This record gives sequence, structure tokens and C-alpha cells, in this order.
Amino acid sequence: MMQITDFQKIGVGLAGFGIAFLFLGMLLFFDKGLLAIGNILFICGLAFVIGLERTFRFFFQQHKLKATGFFVGGMFIVLIGWPMIGMLVELYGFFLLFSGFFPVAVNFLRRVPVVGTILNLPGIRSIADKVGESNSMV
Repeated sequence: MMQITDFQKIGVGLAGFGIAFLFLGMLLFFDKGLLAIGNILFICGLAFVIGLERTFRFFFQQHKLKATGFFVGGMFIVLIGWPMIGMLVELYGFFLLFSGFFPVAVNFLRRVPVVGTILNLPGIRSIADKVGESNSMV
């Protein structure tokens, strides 16, 4: 069993608050202050969970530079005052960055009791199957 350090626990909390601030910022008509705080907390949380060096290596891999550019560019667009456009650009970058993780997440969620049942419903199952295929996201 792997031990979770205090830094990783703090990182999960920071990332969770970051996602909450992003969600709240979108609910409140794309409030740029909340979106900026959410972005900062999410990135800090990721750095705490996996470490600074691994975070840097993750974002600046050769095949992920375009995705990182969109993600960081979206953050910058949010900060200069165009939150809706910035979030769309950032969402595209997020999708490109984490698309390799989607099959792992879907296959994990299929084993969670309630969520697995929902993912096996007829309409949702076909979408989950497409997302769960590892070669469809490349």
C-alpha cells in the first residue's frame, strides 16, 4: 500500500478547491477573479500531488507543448478580461493534456458501485466505451 504524504493531502485539497472555484466562476457568469483563483489553485494542487519536477515535465513534454500553450494561453486570456473565450481555450488545452488519462479514469469509475451502474446505462454506455478506448483519444 502506498503512503500518502501530507503534501499530497494538501495538494488534493488545493486541486479540489481549484475545481470548486472554477465551477463557481462559471456559474457566476464567468467571473474572472474566481476563474483566476481556480486556475492557480488547481495548478498548485497538481504540483503538490505529483511534485514540482514531475509537474514541469508533464506540461513541457515535446508532444504536449501545443496543449500546454492552449491551457496557459486560456489562463492568460481569462486574466486579461475575456473569461468565456479564455475558458474555452483552456478547456481545449485541458482536454489535449489529459486525454491520455480519460480511459484510465473511465475504467476506474466503472468499478465504483453507483457510478459504474450509471455508466452501464444504454445511452451512456456507448459514450463511456468510446472515451474508455485508449486508441480513440490519440
